[in-house]
Amino acid sequence: MSVTVDDDLWSAVGDPIRRRMLDLLLTGGSGTATTLSEQLPVTRQAVAKHLGVLDRVGLVHVTPSGRERLYQVDQAQLARAVAQLSAVGATWDARLHRIKRIAEAIQRSQDG
Repeated sequence: MSVTVDDDLWSAVGDPIRRRMLDLLLTGGSGTATTLSEQLPVTRQAVAKHLGVLDRVGLVHVTPSGRERLYQVDQAQLARAVAQLSAVGATWDARLHRIKRIAEAIQRSQDG
């Protein structure tokens, strides 16, 4: 089973602050760098940089809103990331199952 993985997408969601930002945006529907920074242990400037990463990989949409920029999660791109994660998980589950069978066969041959 071959899985195509978007490394940039995975790198973007690999950061715990960015995952928390996605959670906050999903819960609230949208947010700005200012509103997100009020809920995170990082500065507004750091939040803006993280949002830039999420925007580059397509995980968020940006809409100008006065002097601020309003961010919303791109549901299709998030679904793509989840599908990749599920596929990779299934691949590793299969590999681990094969390793377990080999280890059990070795154990049986040593016990017998």
